Amino acid sequence: MTASTTTATLATRRNGALVDAMLMTWRNLKQIPRVPDKLMYGTIQPIMFVLLFAYVFGGAIPVGGHSNPSIYREFLMAGIFAQTMSFSVASSSVGLADDMQKGLVDRFRSFPIARSAVIAGRVVGDLVFNAFVMLVMVGCGLIVGWRIHTGVIDTVIGFALLLGFAFAMLWVGALIGLSVPSVEVAASAGLIWLFPLTFISNIFVPGDRLPGILKPIAAWNPLSTVTSACRNLFGNPNPFVTDSFPSRHPLLLSVLYILAIIAIFAPLAIRKYTVATSR
Repeated sequence: MTASTTTATLATRRNGALVDAMLMTWRNLKQIPRVPDKLMYGTIQPIMFVLLFAYVFGGAIPVGGHSNPSIYREFLMAGIFAQTMSFSVASSSVGLADDMQKGLVDRFRSFPIARSAVIAGRVVGDLVFNAFVMLVMVGCGLIVGWRIHTGVIDTVIGFALLLGFAFAMLWVGALIGLSVPSVEVAASAGLIWLFPLTFISNIFVPGDRLPGILKPIAAWNPLSTVTSACRNLFGNPNPFVTDSFPSRHPLLLSVLYILAIIAIFAPLAIRKYTVATSR
């Protein structure tokens, strides 16, 4: 086989895998209108967080020395965006665990498709769903008084960062969904470890108000860096300013976190799927 033939064969395989992944993405997106509960609960939860913290705790949590509900709402929204994107772990973990439990993965194995396409289709489909949820969150934030005070470029970078973070977390969820024995376990395993990360961060409370031992943990928390980066990009209050690398370079560190998560968990998820379907 000549070098040109080998190159053409590899290109054909790559194109085939891409087409397979697009088909699996379309399959997952078509499930959304057929299961309206997923759409309803996927949007209600973040809206509840916004309303509860904005109106119940908004006047009790000072931001930058001011206990002003309107300032807190602008402070809050970037954190809710980051939290919602991180919670996308559950959608991919539950979705893949459900496919495994129903035997759909065994059926996919009998099809002439790339093995990576099944996981990639799930991840990309869930990413599109999370983009829709983020649009709903933007509308909710505008209603409660959140505003963007920067230009178009910074705004686009902020939302792209959030989607990139969701994409990385979806690969974590894919690995979890392929590693657990049931959908019920996937639902718990996909979220239970996120709650400590969520609350030991600067999402709901300014990081400078946390106890001393928790400040460095919160500073290096990926959720905190994504939140701080988005606050800077949207021009929202960001009082967590310390002489540390995460506080001075949240955008850079967020991108590094995203790339590291994808580089670690995407190959592990694909490998786990390969092992699970070769039994």
